[in-house]
Amino acid sequence: MKKGIIISTVIVAIGIIITFTYTKSQIDKKVLPIIQPNDVKSEMVSEELINKGVGHYIGEFSFLNQNGKEVTLDDVKGNVFVAEYFFTTCRSICPIMNQEMRRVQERFKGNDEVKILSFTVDPEVDDVPTMKAYAEDHEAIDGQWEFLTGDKEELYSLARKSFFVLKPAEAQNLGDAGSDFIHTNNFVLVDKKLRIRGYYDGTNTEEVNTLMDDIDVLLRETGDL
Repeated sequence: MKKGIIISTVIVAIGIIITFTYTKSQIDKKVLPIIQPNDVKSEMVSEELINKGVGHYIGEFSFLNQNGKEVTLDDVKGNVFVAEYFFTTCRSICPIMNQEMRRVQERFKGNDEVKILSFTVDPEVDDVPTMKAYAEDHEAIDGQWEFLTGDKEELYSLARKSFFVLKPAEAQNLGDAGSDFIHTNNFVLVDKKLRIRGYYDGTNTEEVNTLMDDIDVLLRETGDL
């Protein structure tokens, strides 16, 4: 009886090792696409970029984080980062998205090469103190997870010209926070060279698991593709 239990335990352990080794091998071999504006649904893209098929990079920005500190593109250059759009009073998809984002932060806690940027679509409400309270509620780590607010037009322009996560609302007042636009549930993965490398449903645990594995892919990536 005891011998049988030992054999079963050994078999299970071997199976786990084989599975882990195979999974790691697949991740090591994975190459992520470089996503251009013409790879994205046209409704998500600013009109002048719809047909652009090469050379897209995240554009310059300057917003205030939850501590009232200015955060710019220079602060994330050379890092892998995940971006999202949300608003603090959202009671539908945003709470789910940011619970998932907490998992991303926990996975890469202490890794200075991984950042998270959460941009608001409702800066009139989401001022610095509001974002501070929200960040604390989500146990955001200063310097790793930035909650960003600022000029509404600039926030929306960045979403439409850089990240492609904001689309016109189909009817007046159907957008997030009463705006003319609605944000998607997508997390955007950006590499160290400011190129978009993937979109993931931020309300789907399995897709967020894939996102975290893909962050590991980008952290190991070197050279030009």
